[in-house]
Parts: sequence; structure tokens; C-alpha cells
Amino acid sequence: MKLKDKVAVVTGVSDGLGREIALKLAKEGVSLALLARDENRLQKVAIEARKLGSPSVSYYICDLGDRKQIEASVKTILSDFKDINILINNAGIWHKRGQLEEINEDLIEQIIRVNLTAVIQLTRLLLPSIREQKDAAIINISSRSGVRIAEGQSVYSASKWGVRGFTEVLKTDLVNTSVKVAAVYQAGVRTKLFEKAKEDMPTKKYMEPTDLAEIIIFMLSRPPKLWLYDVRVEY
Repeated sequence: MKLKDKVAVVTGVSDGLGREIALKLAKEGVSLALLARDENRLQKVAIEARKLGSPSVSYYICDLGDRKQIEASVKTILSDFKDINILINNAGIWHKRGQLEEINEDLIEQIIRVNLTAVIQLTRLLLPSIREQKDAAIINISSRSGVRIAEGQSVYSASKWGVRGFTEVLKTDLVNTSVKVAAVYQAGVRTKLFEKAKEDMPTKKYMEPTDLAEIIIFMLSRPPKLWLYDVRVEY
């Protein structure tokens, strides 16, 4: 896909991987619809994206754990941009490792809503526009926890295995369309994901978000007859 002049929706862009993906897309001349909860950080990313060359940048304050906010954001995005070529479902939250009975019930619901349900709902709402494009792609940022089990990650893993299943079916459902679908299953990335969950992780050895973002851009910019549909990244 030639990225210049395409329109991309990216979630979880206030920091970390989402921010790096958005800025690298901006350098490629992609117009951006950016979603996150923190307005101040959204504004900063939007300003930087414009400076880097994005033709048009709009941001939307959206709690992806809230279905009504997702619906309202998508309605505004489609009014602002009309044609959507790329959707990158990146936003996600982590829970501190531990036994299932130790995980707060509200946190369990929040993780499933943000990590899985929001991916499904956002894709469902944007898919009619994405289907109409000659060149289109959906990339779901999952996790290594979506293909391998790890002790103490029961709810997080459940959400990411759900993303994997959703992605696999979506590939099949869209196989005869112009929409390419992929998931990325990455090992640890040096973001604030763990800090926000108040868990001390050895992030010094983890991959840098800017490096993983380069892989996302590489995936999107392959020639028309090539597509990397199941990408696993280790450090």
C-alpha cells in the first residue's frame, strides 16, 4: 500500500506504541484520526504529527471502555474524514500478575472491554467505510500473551487470545475484499503499560516502541501482492 494521502484511525496514541505509530504514519503523509483518553497528550501528539507532515490530524477524547463514547467518536470521525483506509487497534491495559481471585472484578470487566470489546466494536463501526476503499488494512496489536500462556495473566491473556480469535475470523470474512487484516503478537515493549498497573517489570530489556512502530509501517507499506498477516516479534 502506498501510504501517502491515506487516512488512518489509531487508538491509544497518548504515549508508547500508539504515539510512535501515529508519528511514523504522519511522516509518510497519512491523515490521522487519533483516539485516547488524555486530551493534553492527544493535543501534543496531534501538533507533532502535523509538524511531521500529516495533511490532516484530528483527535478524539474517548474512553474505549465506554461503548457510547466509541459510537460518538466514530460518528464524528466519519463526518470529519468520510473515507477510512487504515485501522490500528492499539489501545490496551494490563493487570498486575496474580491469581484470578486476587483480581478486582471491576478491573476484569475493564480489561475485557478495552482490550477486546473495543477492538470488535470499533472495527464493526468503521468497517463499512474501510470496505469501500481500494486499499485498506486493519492491524490489531495483540501481545505474545495472545499466543502463549504465562502465569498470573489469566484475564489479560483471555483478552488477547480473544483478539487473536477475532482477527482470524475477520481475515476469513474479508478474504475476498480489498481489506487486509493482521495481528501483531509482540513481546515486552518499554511503555507505561506496566507502570499504570503498578507492576515493577524489567523493562530495560524490552523492545523500544519506536522500533515496533517501524514494523507496523513496514507491514502497511508492502506491495499490493504481499501481506504479513500474522507477525510475532521478540526482543
